[in-house]
Amino acid sequence: MKAIYQDWFQLKQAPFAITPDPAFVYLSGAHQEALAHLLYGVGQGGGGGFVQLTGEVGTGKTTLCRCLLEQVEEGTHIALILNPLLNPEELIEAILHELQLDETLPLTHKQRLDRLNEYLLATYTAGERVVVIIDEAQNLPPETLEQLRLLTNLETNTDKLLQIILLGQPELRDLLGRNDLRQLAQRITARFHLTPLNQVETAAYVKHRLAVAGKPGAHNPFTTSALKALYRTSSGVPRLINTIADRAMLAAYASEQTSIDSKLIYAAAEEVTGKSPATVFGLTAGSGILTALLIIVLLVAWYYRDQLLPGSIELVQNNGVTGTANPGMETNPPEDITTTVELAIPAVAELLTADRYRANKEAWSGMARVWGVDGQGGMLAESCKNHTNNGFACLQLQGNWLRVRDLNLPVIIELGNGDNPDQLLLIKLTAAEAEIYPLGRIGLQALEQDWRGRYLVIWPQDPDWPMTIHADQAGGEVVQRLKVLARNLMPAWQGDTSPRADPQFGSWLRTFQRSWGLEDDGIIGPETLLYLIAPSLQAQLSQNELLETGE
Repeated sequence: MKAIYQDWFQLKQAPFAITPDPAFVYLSGAHQEALAHLLYGVGQGGGGGFVQLTGEVGTGKTTLCRCLLEQVEEGTHIALILNPLLNPEELIEAILHELQLDETLPLTHKQRLDRLNEYLLATYTAGERVVVIIDEAQNLPPETLEQLRLLTNLETNTDKLLQIILLGQPELRDLLGRNDLRQLAQRITARFHLTPLNQVETAAYVKHRLAVAGKPGAHNPFTTSALKALYRTSSGVPRLINTIADRAMLAAYASEQTSIDSKLIYAAAEEVTGKSPATVFGLTAGSGILTALLIIVLLVAWYYRDQLLPGSIELVQNNGVTGTANPGMETNPPEDITTTVELAIPAVAELLTADRYRANKEAWSGMARVWGVDGQGGMLAESCKNHTNNGFACLQLQGNWLRVRDLNLPVIIELGNGDNPDQLLLIKLTAAEAEIYPLGRIGLQALEQDWRGRYLVIWPQDPDWPMTIHADQAGGEVVQRLKVLARNLMPAWQGDTSPRADPQFGSWLRTFQRSWGLEDDGIIGPETLLYLIAPSLQAQLSQNELLETGE
């Protein structure tokens, strides 16, 4: 369908339709790897069994599936199941229908299975392949997953007769981590988790779609600031990029603008997501010059988020609690913690079982060394297990690698499901690798196979620190210390640093929370506090940036 703004921007077709059109596919590095996994699954390399591709909503799984269907070799028969809410009998019936094996007479479940087995043997004899692809596989009932597992028992003496590809949201990983489905999980021969685009890829994605849809000589209407704002508001999720960019182009057409700036992007994002506009000191984001300044500050804060100035470390020092951090202790970890990692063990691409066991055993002792309380790993683990503030606070978070990079602190990542996941200490992070103490560099792909996005952050904190602070209502010494700290943050607090309650400080805090993707409730709870004091925590560590950043 033609977009109303096409002629205005010299376009041949709508560039940001949300339908999965393979003609518009932009393959980032992650998408190329994901497609390679799918092609592996439909080819002889799959070897039968399962291939698993997961990713957040809107990251492009269905689009990749369409690309896959266009690239399968001749002699490959595909059964594509788009509605997985099926019981075992309905699943077999759907597979037969997709393979055009429907019978006019009613068949029993056993007769359907026999018919499928005969077909698989015939195609195998002819040198051909049969692949079942199930989209939205996180919605498969457990009994239907068990039926799928049983289908992979169909085999000759040397080869499996059926390859199954499961596409789903991250919940699929949790589903397949269930103990009663462990037999199926053991038959997964390839796994890949598709992540959103980074900032550079988001800009390239937009330019690619405009180029496909454009006419010769058409210019890119999105300014540099708009592209950064688009990444910020979409978090790099392609479907959200499409929706926000489409609304922004429509708004530009309506106002007869040939360029799209960040203001249009933020307005479009508000319309798409339903989130309220930013407010500063009680004024809305539509307040003229103040709006422009606010957007500039937020963009600068986001772009330079890893160059925050260190704040006061007084806030996070412990007041003389025995066995924990206090003003008189050595705050820098032993210098050999990083040196040992870098020199003793070379970079590795895989995480072996023995290495994983070793890293799990030494994670908490390593975290204790990071914070200069060598030998107190058990005490730190206890503060996370029972939420006991013994001079250290602990917070369990859910996110992705970008969130970990933003925080720029050592974290304990949890691998696996259940009550006793493996816990590994991550002390550095780049775009492709994580440095795990005491192993060295591990490829993110190896970790993502079993990482569900859960991680623990531990930091020294006064045991008497309040659990929650309402920034626009509370006063006193605690709020005064926060105001002093906020002077060195981005965006910076420009008000006074007196101990009195100040509604404007609450407005500033909501802006700060939005800039870091936190709930903008104006309340300083554990997570907001962590982001407020992160620069001062970084100053306590042995390096200015313990976790490397990068796209």
